[in-house]
Amino acid sequence: MIYRAVHFLKRNIQGYHTDRKIVVIESDDWGSIKMPTTKHYAYLKKRYPRIESDPYSKFDSLEKPEELLDLFDVLKNYKDINGNHPKFTANAVIANPDFDKIKASGFKNYYHETVDKSFNKMSNSASSLDLWMEGFNNGLFIPQYHGREHLNVDRWILDLAENNIPHIREAFELGMTPFSFLPSYMKHNYMEGLDFFTDVEMLNKEHMIRDGFSIFNNLTGIKSKSFIANCYIWHPSIEETLDELGVKYIQGNPLQVVPEIRDKNHSFSYRPHYTGEMNSLNQIYLVRNVYFEPSLKANRKNIVNEVMSQINRAFLFNKPAIISSHRLNYIGSIDKLNQELNLTYLDELLSRVLRTWPRVEFMSSDELGQIINEGITN
Repeated sequence: MIYRAVHFLKRNIQGYHTDRKIVVIESDDWGSIKMPTTKHYAYLKKRYPRIESDPYSKFDSLEKPEELLDLFDVLKNYKDINGNHPKFTANAVIANPDFDKIKASGFKNYYHETVDKSFNKMSNSASSLDLWMEGFNNGLFIPQYHGREHLNVDRWILDLAENNIPHIREAFELGMTPFSFLPSYMKHNYMEGLDFFTDVEMLNKEHMIRDGFSIFNNLTGIKSKSFIANCYIWHPSIEETLDELGVKYIQGNPLQVVPEIRDKNHSFSYRPHYTGEMNSLNQIYLVRNVYFEPSLKANRKNIVNEVMSQINRAFLFNKPAIISSHRLNYIGSIDKLNQELNLTYLDELLSRVLRTWPRVEFMSSDELGQIINEGITN
């Protein structure tokens, strides 16, 4: 308990401070496939009742146009002191597995499809990418790079080929990546794209990052200035690659999870970060200090009060409030009530933020990073 208190104080005392009331909302996983349809969920619920305890299986799915529009409608209701709407830093993956090609190869080779093709395959989702860009042009939805896939490609294709984990193939046949509600030797059930178990896998990560960046730029026309690793797991060596690609700001949690190979054994170490910290490449870390994740809570009723308290604590330490709020909170295709409740909470939260701090400023992650950088270099 004492360690946690000291760690919290150190994180809030160090780094960037400002009297400005800055609010950033960082939202991960846009573009990633998860639970394809309600029929998939109903089938899996009968087969694996424990699925109900996994929010990502229970709520999350590839975003549909109406879900994006409903989110935009809430954001458009509010403006800050500068006339800006609240905006989501939409951390997006830009590709998903091409299941047909992988199967045709006998599970020997990995193939991906770009996210526009994933949208086209999903019912009534073809215009979702267009809405990403509409949200961007209206200052509501700012896509940034979250990885090529939200998937550990090396481990997944290896285990598919060896076929020694039955539920991996079962999920594949349903057009799904591995079930996140069943245990595996992976820390986050294959969702951690930049984790590695061999030197060869480590080298593959650089290629995947570069390839994904190229796809991201081609599809969106945006050169992502910030990046966040899947599941907050990345090795520091990739930061040089990110720097070459123009990434100046690295989003994350207070602890970076670092994969390592020691005596041929896989392990993790942990590196603390704080907002405004700069690495040797002059990249700036942005650390989340507020969590608006109602779908991850068993009881959501007090979520707005809890988040307001966290924002207030950030402002007391003269820190920007950097809010984590994953995509699953705004998805209703599997469970409509999930989306409806959370949009109501979001609406209440934004209203209370503006009433409590009338001089609040809404920013995206890259905008905050630029302000911090200007303060350091001036």
